[in-house]
Amino acid sequence: MAGYLEPLSRLVNALSKLPGIGQRSAMRLAYHILQRPEGEVRELAEAIYKARWDIGYCPVCGDYTAGDDVCGICRDARRESDVLCVVRDPRDVAAMERSGAFRGKYHVLHGTISPNENRGPGDIRIKELLKRLQDDDIGEIILATNPDLEGEATAMYIARLIKPLGVKVTRIAQGVQVGADLEYADDVTLSRALEGRREM
Repeated sequence: MAGYLEPLSRLVNALSKLPGIGQRSAMRLAYHILQRPEGEVRELAEAIYKARWDIGYCPVCGDYTAGDDVCGICRDARRESDVLCVVRDPRDVAAMERSGAFRGKYHVLHGTISPNENRGPGDIRIKELLKRLQDDDIGEIILATNPDLEGEATAMYIARLIKPLGVKVTRIAQGVQVGADLEYADDVTLSRALEGRREM
C-alpha cells in the first residue's frame, strides 16, 4: 500500500484476510482501531489471542470447546444420544442450535470430500464417525452437509458406508437453498429442513 505507514499497511493487510472483509472495509476497520483508546485495542487483541489458544475441539464430536474438554452438548444428558447430526464444521453446529429444532448430538467432519482441493475421505473425520457408531447406540444419522457439490458427495459417501451397518441414514430436506451454507440459513428454514429430512 503505497503512501501508507508500514504499521497501518500491515494492519490493513491482516484485516483484509478475514472472510467478507475487502481492502476498503479493512481500511475502515484499521482507522477505527487506531482511534480507539489503548485499553480497548489491547482488550480486542487479547480476546483474539485468547480465543485462538483457549478454544479446542471436543474429543467426542469435534465441535469447539474450552481447551480439550468434552463440549456442553456432548455432556448434556437431556439430549437424544441415539441421533447424530453430521455437519461440515462448528459454524454449522451453531446454526442448527440457533434453529432450536434439533435435540440430538453432533458429529463435526471438519470439511467435505473435495477432489478439487485434494481432500478425500481420509482427510475429514469419517473414521471417528464410524468409531462412534461402534461404541454408541446410534439409531439415526442425519446428514446435514451443505447442499453443494462437495456436501452432496460427502453425504452420499457416508450414507454408502453406514447403511450396511443397519443404522437409519437421513438427509436434511432441500429447504436449504442449493449452493448455500447452513450458517446463513434462517432458523425456520433449518427447522423445516430437519423436519422434512429423507432416508438415503
